[in-house]
Amino acid sequence: MINEMTTVLEPTAMSDFVETKYIKDITHRALSYFEAGFPVHFRGVSGTGKTTLAMHIASKIGRPVVIIHGDEEFTTSDLVGGEYGYRIRKVVDRFISSVLKTEEDMVKRWVDNRLTVACKYGFTLIYDEFTRSRPEANNILLSILQEKMMDLPVGRGNGEPYLKVDPNFSAIFTSNPEEYAGVHRSQDALRDRMITMDLDHFDYDTEAAITQAKSQLSRAHVETVVSIVRGLRESGKCEFSPTVRGCIMIAKTLKVLRMTPSKSVRFMQLCQDILASETSRVGSKTNQNRVKELVRELVEQELDKKTAANRIRKNLKSRSRNNSPVLQV
Repeated sequence: MINEMTTVLEPTAMSDFVETKYIKDITHRALSYFEAGFPVHFRGVSGTGKTTLAMHIASKIGRPVVIIHGDEEFTTSDLVGGEYGYRIRKVVDRFISSVLKTEEDMVKRWVDNRLTVACKYGFTLIYDEFTRSRPEANNILLSILQEKMMDLPVGRGNGEPYLKVDPNFSAIFTSNPEEYAGVHRSQDALRDRMITMDLDHFDYDTEAAITQAKSQLSRAHVETVVSIVRGLRESGKCEFSPTVRGCIMIAKTLKVLRMTPSKSVRFMQLCQDILASETSRVGSKTNQNRVKELVRELVEQELDKKTAANRIRKNLKSRSRNNSPVLQV
């Protein structure tokens, strides 16, 4: 027998989760909407922390979590449930010793899927990348979010046509913009039933804090990496803007190799490989070469600024020592 609770997770706070003012503001707003009884939809480009934020907010809600990942092949039964396998019943009658009577009965067995489990027990649903599922598969959500009723197939075990959604049920949706490959346009009726929060790239402090927490690299070196990535993003010359993932990849690799940001060929190649990969999806040689040249300029520019800043600090310290009053006895 399949235990439907095997699909349920217990949310816990992540040890390396970074909570800056930017994150706290989003969290507070989202929890306010949940308290008012509305589901929340985080929409944004890849790398803006949608899924991580959804998990963080689910841990604040404090209810068990059910996660569904959007899929092109999904049908409504993949969300609600269906008939999986058979239940066989066999009766052997030996009441009269000379007569053997057997009776066999085989029926299909219904199993509730994750959406039904979340609605039935009042769990928190995280529907990650829900627009990757076809719109018709998500039609079941319309009555769940509005009328708090779930339409059930006729073949379900107890025969009831509806399931009343538990009052503790809450839902968090995430999605990429519609221009992303593999993304469907969601129904207007579904989007009208949720509050959409559009997420952009993190601010500087949040991006630096996340990169440092994930890589354990020193703050000074993290700031150099983040400035390079943000410079590439702000240039507007990339097919896709680099995200905090690029920062984390560079910083983690530096930590493993015990390297520091420098004008060395090795560091330059590291930045070019990672950032050209993240910002150019079509594999065009022209695009990659353009990005690599821009990365080279940004690395040199950022390290020149760091060198100049360090020189100014040293001069100020030297002047401070030379101008310090001498105590005469």
